[in-house]
Amino acid sequence: MRMEGKVALISGAASGVEGELMGFGGAAARMFCQEGAKVVLGDINTENGERTAEQIRAAGGDATFVKLDVTSEQDWIDAVAATVSAHGTLNVLVNNAGTGARYTVEETTEEAWDGQIDVHAKGTFLGIKHGVPEMLKAGSGSIVNISSIYGLVGSPTSTAYHAAKGAIRLLTKSAAMQYAGDNIRVNSIHPGYCHTPLTTRSYDNERHFAWINERIPIGRVGNADDIAYGIVFLASDESSFMTGSELVIDGGTTAQ
Repeated sequence: MRMEGKVALISGAASGVEGELMGFGGAAARMFCQEGAKVVLGDINTENGERTAEQIRAAGGDATFVKLDVTSEQDWIDAVAATVSAHGTLNVLVNNAGTGARYTVEETTEEAWDGQIDVHAKGTFLGIKHGVPEMLKAGSGSIVNISSIYGLVGSPTSTAYHAAKGAIRLLTKSAAMQYAGDNIRVNSIHPGYCHTPLTTRSYDNERHFAWINERIPIGRVGNADDIAYGIVFLASDESSFMTGSELVIDGGTTAQ
């Protein structure tokens, strides 16, 4: 019960249906509830979000779903309000929602660029902006922002994705410094290559998948649970001396 008594809001948490490929947010929501937290799942995928929350409740967890488009400030206002209305407070925020765009600089359209910046950078900013006031009321809080190893290093493609994930990395440090004195911690997680609903299409390309595997010293791609364990750690009081930190979970990819 490492998160007993905590209330958490997780964006991009719809992909947590048992028996199906899970995303980081869905897997984290399940683990949070197993560790005693009350969780509100936010996502634009209402069908899967409701299914995930229902399954968690059936297993004895406390989970509800709210529709959340992270690029909409009003959606964030509503999601935080719904969380506080249901549980009285907000202790943990996980900014996880994301999309992909595997284009070089020349291939990247203005629309693709704006889409990546909006979902990742703007979405994380809005989550922090509207989550922090409730954490100030509570007297403490933990914010976990999901960046990527592509927010640390480059690759042959994914131009806008790199820029957006890099923005999350420094936004995390900025917010960490602003709220350290208020006992609100802000950290980022940098997943390596993981098999999730977001990566399934590109991983189906055998040549691309072989290229990825060659770059992972541990010898396998990660899964949603590999990252969710890190999210639980940063969300819990076990990481109480960490803020502004980067937790890299990548099978050794960026160590070489």
